[in-house]
Amino acid sequence: MLNRLLRPQASLRTASAISQKPTSALPRFQFRSLHNVPGITHEQNYRQNGIANFMSPEAFDFSWTQYQRFLIDKLNLLTQDTVDADAKPGDLLVKYSRRPEMASLFNHASMAHNNHFFFSCLSPSKTEIPEKLESKIIETCSSVESLKLDFLATANAMFGPGFVWLAKNLDREGLIHIICTYNAGSPYPAAFARRQSVDMATHAPGSTGTEQLGNQFAGAMGSHSANQRTMAPGAVNIHPILCVNTWEHVWMMDYGIAGKAQYLEQWWDRIDWNVVAENYNSVTSRNAFKPRGAF
Repeated sequence: MLNRLLRPQASLRTASAISQKPTSALPRFQFRSLHNVPGITHEQNYRQNGIANFMSPEAFDFSWTQYQRFLIDKLNLLTQDTVDADAKPGDLLVKYSRRPEMASLFNHASMAHNNHFFFSCLSPSKTEIPEKLESKIIETCSSVESLKLDFLATANAMFGPGFVWLAKNLDREGLIHIICTYNAGSPYPAAFARRQSVDMATHAPGSTGTEQLGNQFAGAMGSHSANQRTMAPGAVNIHPILCVNTWEHVWMMDYGIAGKAQYLEQWWDRIDWNVVAENYNSVTSRNAFKPRGAF
């Protein structure tokens, strides 16, 4: 029994190997599919070979191909025949971040965006950090190794699914921050009402750590529902440049129940630092308020 718990790969891989059925768990409704799964760099290679020393082909299929398809199918279902039918997930997560009654639409849009961000920052081989970005890391964190230790410790300490982000502060000369978002929370200032930077199951009502904006709420259930009036400080003008996905379905297939720390170590060596540097350099105070790009 213990061996089966520590080796969940078999059952999960069975699920991903079901014969030639549609990858989405949703039934195929007849609606206009205006939201589509975007391509990512090296995708065909990842499908065939996985991401070397990081993610197996089965885990990639499960956490990107199948899961992203599921999210997009849900977005198409939730937005069909509405003004949002062709809106980008990044726009949808901003639009509905203050609407608790639209939590399902926000969650699927934000997860689609976050998951895409995670996979877009991966490389099939180790890359070097560009000099200018490395200098900014050293200025902020004293060394790249210090950043790595703090970032991975933060991600490993998260009790529950979410994302850990590296973000550029546009009000403080581009200094770098490490922030967490739980579940489908978003790091963008425009979606500050749904930052979810703490585990809401462990924070008491009234804590500013819940980062709710005025009378806007992260959800419509439980102690953080609309009968609570929790104030929070204003949003910070930051823009994400890198993230790691800490949802269990991403790492448990390859690394087992106790393998999160190893997953994070392996992930660090598969960061595409050229993409991270491009993200850092391309964002300015004028375009960082909400997600940019096609997704």
